[in-house]
Formats: sequence, structure tokens, C-alpha cells
Amino acid sequence: MFDDVKAGHTVRMRGPRGVVDSSLSVLLEGYAWLPARRARSASGVAHTRVLGQRAVGLCGPDAARFFYDQDHVRRHTAIPWPVQNTLFGRHAVHTLDGEAHRCRKDVFLKTVTPAAEEVAGHAAAAWDDAVSSWRPGEPVVLFDEAARIITRGMCRWAGVPLPDADVPRVAADLVAMVDGFATPGPRHWRARAARGRREAWLGQLVTSVRAGAIVPTSGTALDAVSRHREIDGPELTPRLAAVELLNIIRPAVATCWFVAYAGHALHTWPQHRQRLRSGDPAYAEAFAHELRRFYPFAPFIGGRAVRDLDWRGERIPKHAMVLLDLWGHNHDEDLWGDPYTFRPERFLGRDIGPFELVPQGAGDPYTNHRCPGEPAVVAMLRTLAVRLARLDYEVPDQDLAIALRRIPARPASGFVLTT
Repeated sequence: MFDDVKAGHTVRMRGPRGVVDSSLSVLLEGYAWLPARRARSASGVAHTRVLGQRAVGLCGPDAARFFYDQDHVRRHTAIPWPVQNTLFGRHAVHTLDGEAHRCRKDVFLKTVTPAAEEVAGHAAAAWDDAVSSWRPGEPVVLFDEAARIITRGMCRWAGVPLPDADVPRVAADLVAMVDGFATPGPRHWRARAARGRREAWLGQLVTSVRAGAIVPTSGTALDAVSRHREIDGPELTPRLAAVELLNIIRPAVATCWFVAYAGHALHTWPQHRQRLRSGDPAYAEAFAHELRRFYPFAPFIGGRAVRDLDWRGERIPKHAMVLLDLWGHNHDEDLWGDPYTFRPERFLGRDIGPFELVPQGAGDPYTNHRCPGEPAVVAMLRTLAVRLARLDYEVPDQDLAIALRRIPARPASGFVLTT
């Protein structure tokens, strides 16, 4: 299933003061890097250097509680410029802490978080429109089609004008920003170019709103971001407003990774199809959660120690990078039992604690950095997974390998189907 790497494999280079720097190992080992580093430690805590900086890798629910306590770890200065230049945008909400973070994040919490079902409804309508246009016998790449579907639905929901002819280009750029955040080379430069185009597009849109040339529907994301003021009073610059609009739309479009994984799961374990087809909402949500737990997306997240810390006897120096192992957490034997078995039933009749399932962060989205769009992602995923299960299609021969060396991973073929 997963094209994995050997846990003991590592390539090293010397960092400051002769300490081993693991930056190249991260690129070569991908999702296996941090779990392998932790496995080589008796304490399960990894001590290393990444990008020349001291780094400490932690895992588990207690580690997540520790990581998301802003008295211990903060995001300010922790997100590298290459990631800001591709995935999040410069000076985005993800880079803030304290009151500045809460004030900026309020836009997301008031627009995206309560609108999960509405967002899913727009995605479902866009899916139905797209499926009706597919020609019998012609191959459809589910990953690419889902990206276009969700882009169309999200822009309609957000109040962002987007002609149908522009959807493929915009969707491709939104995917590129996610696909290139964790790698050097061509994917990274495509992501930066895509971000430049989309920030310019949305920045001009915000300028037009403020000039009165465009009047967005009240309460839409475009309206909210255009009117938002920072904690000290000024409105966002057009560029920064564009950054945050992208941070509403882009993560939703990244759900295309999990829609492709849904195709992969239904093909690999077809016994789940009938129960999904029934439309049982509890099972559809359990299926969505298991997709997010089982399949790879973000390998880890990072913050910076605000002072000298102690984690179960392990010293974490002030300003060190603190890495929370998401892949390791979501595949922890003690937490999940048979973690490499795809079993949606594990989520039926179970309340998920805020530090248990962490593909999009942990804790409370109202008080820390957990993704405020997570409910919308889950709602879209359970809705589209049911529609996919009900679709009559065939899966031609293709490469369905998922390489864990690649971040973010995805089925090599994008999952091709024919109707």
C-alpha cells in the first residue's frame, strides 16, 4: 500500500558545533523521518537539528497538550520563510500568537467554522454538476477533478467571483501551493509562482470591494476579510487580505487529497462502499475521520520553545524548534490499535478528544492554532465520499502506490476512474 522507507535509513550532514543536521534526511525519508528518529531514542523523544536549528520531536496526546500550550510553544518565528512563501503566505495568521492571533483568527472562526454544512452543500452541488458533464468511457483523474470541484464550490460560498473558464487555472494554483511547500526544486518554485498570481488576483478584488466597485454579499468570506481590522485598529493591506482569503479557500481545496484517498480506500477495501452508499451519516463521518487518520498529509508541525522547558525529563532549550509528530501520532499502536488497518468503525460511538485525532492540529480552535476549517473539511469529505460510493465507475490499471518519501504524499496516478 504505502511505498515506505526503511526506518533506520538516514543521510546526515554536520550542522553548527558538529551536531548532526537532519534536513536532508527529512527530504529523503519523508513521513518516516521523525518516527524513525524517535524510535532510536529510549525516551521516544528525538533530539536533532533541522535547517541548522536545534529541534526536539515529540508525539502523543500529552505531547500535543504540551505543544499547544502557548506558555510552552509559540508559532511566531517558527514557520520557515519557504513555507510562508508557498503554503501560508507571509505574515499569515499561522505566524501570530496571543491577542494578535486571536483577533485575526476571529475572521475564520466567524465565517468558516459555523458554515461547515453550507460549504459541503456548495461542494456537493459542484460535484453533481461536474459528474453530469463526464463523458462515458473517458478517464477522469479524481484528484484533479476534486480540486476543480472544491475550488468552484468554495469560491461560490466565499463570495469570490470566478468564471467557469478560470476554475482549472485557479484550482491548479491552489493545489501547487500545497504540493510545493515541503520540497526544494521545481515544485517549490511552482508553488511560489502560484501564490504570487493568486495574491495579486485576490488583492485586486479586495481593493475593488473597498473602492465600492464590487459589493460582496454580507457575511461572506470576501466581505469579512475586506472589512477586518487588526487588534490595534488598521485594516489588512490588500496583499495580507489576499493571504487570509487564500487561507480560507486553499485548505478546503486541499481536501482533494482526501477525496483521491477515498477513491483509493474504496478500491482497496470495497466492503465499505455499500455502507457509505446507504447515506448513514454516522458511518460517513467515521469514514472521513479514518481517511484523515490513516492516509498521509502533514507529517509534523513545528513551534518554538518560549523558554527553557522540560518534557518528561527531556530538556528543551529556549528558542529550540519543537516538532509534533502528526504521522506518528495518528499511527500510534497504543492510541489506535492496529493503526495500519483501515477501519472506519473505530470512530463509531466514540467521542474524539481534542488531542486524539490530529491530522489538522490539536486542541481548541477558539484558543489556539487548531485549524478552524476542520469541520468544513470533514463535512465536505463525508459528503463527497458518499457521492463517490454511489457513483457507478470502473478503475483501470494504474499506479496506485503512495510514496511516503513524498510530502505531501498522494496516489501516484491521482486515482483514475471511468464512468
